[in-house]
Amino acid sequence: MSGKRVLSVMMPAFNEERTVEIILAHVLDRPEVGEVIVVDDGSTDRTWEILQDVAAHDSRVRPFRQQVNQGKGAALRRAISELRMPFALVQDADLEYDPRDYPALLEPLIEGRADVVYGVRGFAGQTAFSFWFVLGNKCVTFVTNVLFDCYISDMETGYKVIRSDLWRRLGLSGIRFDIEPDITARALRLGYRIHEVPIHYYARGREEGKKLTWLDGVRAVGALARLRLSSDEALFGASIDREYHRLRQSQLARQHPLMPGNGAERGATAREASEEFARPPRG
Repeated sequence: MSGKRVLSVMMPAFNEERTVEIILAHVLDRPEVGEVIVVDDGSTDRTWEILQDVAAHDSRVRPFRQQVNQGKGAALRRAISELRMPFALVQDADLEYDPRDYPALLEPLIEGRADVVYGVRGFAGQTAFSFWFVLGNKCVTFVTNVLFDCYISDMETGYKVIRSDLWRRLGLSGIRFDIEPDITARALRLGYRIHEVPIHYYARGREEGKKLTWLDGVRAVGALARLRLSSDEALFGASIDREYHRLRQSQLARQHPLMPGNGAERGATAREASEEFARPPRG
């Protein structure tokens, strides 16, 4: 993986003039990054000016602008439509998530062991958390595990890394912070298992621009229930490509890092993902 630009970084941004240039510098310093798709979601500060300036100095930065603020989910869905690399990750425009975690997040995808990887925040060793923030996150994750019979540790994590052709097949409809349960529920409904790796996390407080509130947690639970009860056709359309998902999950099941021969196949995974991504999805 060293030296190979296989990763698209999708960065929704809303009024992040204080941090967006700093986080972009860290992202662009990573050798895995092939492009950074930044969607300015109707910012009223200098965010858009900063993005244009950074893009003028590094062609990997591709800025897009939504004139009116529509929410993180809408910005992310715009970014998905622009993907060019075989794997894609969500990176917030603040400084909570550390791009130095990219290699660990990419490893299961590069090895072909997973198509969906989440970075798990270590709440025990961080600062600036309120008791209710941590408890709310655990409650929403618990509801996810009960509704979808899975076992994940951090549903609301911002670091979600997914094979790009699967991003396009999720059919996301989340507009604001409901995008997190939307991504998780749809991946689980399609039969994918979520692989988790520990990450660094530097929480910011409300005074530093934290936008998530307890109401978003309530909305997340409602979204999870709706997504669990919806039919496949309602979520993915009548033309859902079941054969694609069946084949991918069969391939994932056979790819164990300790099985003979699998280590030699790791280098081909990114190339295969690129070839698959070039084919348009059927549903």
